[in-house]
Amino acid sequence: MADIVVLGVFNADTTYRAARQPAMGETILGDSFALRAGGKGSNQAVAAARAGGRIAGRVAMLTRLGDDAFADLALATWAAEGIAPHAPRVRGAQTGAACVFVEAGTGDNAIIVCPGAAATISAGDVDGWADVIGSARVLVTQCEQPVDAAHRALQIARAAGVTTILNPAPAAALPEGMLALCDVVTPNATEAGALTGLAVDTREGAEEAAAALCAAGAGAAVLTLGATGALLHDGRTAALVPGLSAGPVVETTGAGDAFTGGLAVALAEEQPLAEAVRFASATAALSVTKAGTVPAMPARAAIDALLARD
Repeated sequence: MADIVVLGVFNADTTYRAARQPAMGETILGDSFALRAGGKGSNQAVAAARAGGRIAGRVAMLTRLGDDAFADLALATWAAEGIAPHAPRVRGAQTGAACVFVEAGTGDNAIIVCPGAAATISAGDVDGWADVIGSARVLVTQCEQPVDAAHRALQIARAAGVTTILNPAPAAALPEGMLALCDVVTPNATEAGALTGLAVDTREGAEEAAAALCAAGAGAAVLTLGATGALLHDGRTAALVPGLSAGPVVETTGAGDAFTGGLAVALAEEQPLAEAVRFASATAALSVTKAGTVPAMPARAAIDALLARD
């Protein structure tokens, strides 16, 4: 059984790097292209596996795959990282794919995701994984697969006393009571604004949104704010955990996934929440110094070294 269980999506990321995005109807020349493993759930599982420390090799991935070469890429990726797959292949279906644009000058990104077979994950599928979820220390899920599947996974985990993390990305309407099943919710500023209807463009706005998420039931809210750091609200008080610098930014794709995967590891190791957020920030800081998502997820030794330095 796994210490960290991730319910989510695998995507084959087709990444295009160029000076700018094309306008509608325009064709431009790019600087580079890459096909790599991706998807928020899969990225978070890889981040957790690499950051794992004493729980390394005890990560499981719950999803559905298509019947194609992208599914082979998924399984090969997880095998290389020691991640246990619970991922039935759906005959005749496609595995998820994503179009990732990276702005060459800044490393910022814009993404279109098509979840493929993972879009058909049902609450019934999740019930079939109940033993895997219930035996974990931490469950992580997001909103790329159907929200009702994520909701069911959180219910199973909460009933079993498993720590729950919801990364509400992409932002989606959540069923009544879903946030109350989350020990920690980890939106970025855009997602926090979408969930709360509040403007999250100042420190005060971030605190107000985090407080609103806690008032809606979340045990704690951690808003990721890029280089600024992360705003942690534990339901009573808010504190900014400053961001860490690990070197020049090459690409920000996957930074949020690195953060959530690192946070899962720290909570599985029973680190206090503030320390867990700092560990997650170090994981994310290292990830943006390399291109891609899976290639950029840092190893535990690098995370520990950055934390010791700062």
